[in-house]
Amino acid sequence: MGIIELLLLAVGLSMDAFAVSVCKGLAMEKVVFRKAAVCGIWFGSFQALMPLIGYLVGMSFISYIISIDHWVAFGLLAVIGANMIRESFAKDDNEEYNDSLGIKNMFFMAVATSIDALAVGVTFACVPVNVAGSIGETANTCVAVVIIGIITFTLSCIGVKLGSIFGTIYKKRAELAGGIVLILLGSKILIEHLVKSI
Repeated sequence: MGIIELLLLAVGLSMDAFAVSVCKGLAMEKVVFRKAAVCGIWFGSFQALMPLIGYLVGMSFISYIISIDHWVAFGLLAVIGANMIRESFAKDDNEEYNDSLGIKNMFFMAVATSIDALAVGVTFACVPVNVAGSIGETANTCVAVVIIGIITFTLSCIGVKLGSIFGTIYKKRAELAGGIVLILLGSKILIEHLVKSI
């Protein structure tokens, strides 16, 4: 996986955090950078941590699934993407938005929005990341998770601001776009492997 694929993956993954940040911004009376940055730090940190954990877990059993690793990567990305698309069409009329930035509230939201990233970390074990040259697979993965964290931080800050201005109009679109991107990336991984094996 190269830098372009990683950037697309990072944007796709961060769409859940972006959507929640939009809702946070919607609930806030006044948005200041400090509040947006708190959301960005929580979501960006967990979005970076989870793929790293997933990668370490995936490396522990990669030898057992090496022959089907491309199918595993495709399956995980397709399931995550399909779930995001499904959520984008779900009605959430009863959903309540709050502006709390307390530790308990933000912790649970950060975990909830980054669970998908845990599964993506497993795909890093199946489809190694190469974004920083020949520094080694684990080092490349570390660079990748930092990039994911930075992109999520940035998009979460933007989401808070957009939520305060436009409301939830971007929430559903972000989830839909993120899901489509993840499914397309999974399909690309699978097709590239199948073409190489011909």
